[in-house]
Amino acid sequence: MKVTLPSSMSFSHEGAIRKPVQKDTGKQSYQCEICFKSYSRAHDLKIHMRIHNGEKPYQCEICLKSFFKTRDLKMHMATHTGEKLYQCEICLKSFFQSSDLKRHKRVHTGEKPYQCEICLKSFFELKKHMRVHTGEKPYQCDICFKCFSDTSSLKRHKMVHTKEKPFQCQICSKSFSDSSYLKRHMIIHTGGKRYRCEICLKSYSRASDLKVHNMRKHTGDKSSTS
Repeated sequence: MKVTLPSSMSFSHEGAIRKPVQKDTGKQSYQCEICFKSYSRAHDLKIHMRIHNGEKPYQCEICLKSFFKTRDLKMHMATHTGEKLYQCEICLKSFFQSSDLKRHKRVHTGEKPYQCEICLKSFFELKKHMRVHTGEKPYQCDICFKCFSDTSSLKRHKMVHTKEKPFQCQICSKSFSDSSYLKRHMIIHTGGKRYRCEICLKSYSRASDLKVHNMRKHTGDKSSTS
């Protein structure tokens, strides 16, 4: 991996660096005169100044994109090499960025720090949920141009075109394009009837069958069959 280093550590906003000041603790503090953020080391302040002067001295030799820090370049290079540097110690799933790993860990901890102001539900990640309210579908199939609100739905949809069925029943070897289809299929083997009518207590293996039952038996709708 080639890293293009700056020719020197100097930069155009030299005058924006305040001289070291003594804090009450006796330690020196280096403060930016533009945004007043303080650092304990002059080197850290110099790196910070790149935000203001736009300097990006570290360049990717593949796509020529530039970055403020070597860490950012290293993280970017993983998108070219396919290397996932950050691994969850619980389930061993790997990610390109530390922020993605941090977000993933909420699956294990159950933490839902973001609350929707519209429906007041809490989520691991709010941005994806908000599309339910806005109707935004930013992910488009490049084959049929159908749009989806999230990447997982798009990926699942593409199996319609590729005929890929990665989820296989371990009992009869029948394959499915979606894990939910496999889960529903497994009821055939287990005989489980998880959906029970709260009125007459009759049970069904599928939610759709229970819905038809309720319409026919308890609402007077005779157009459906059970």
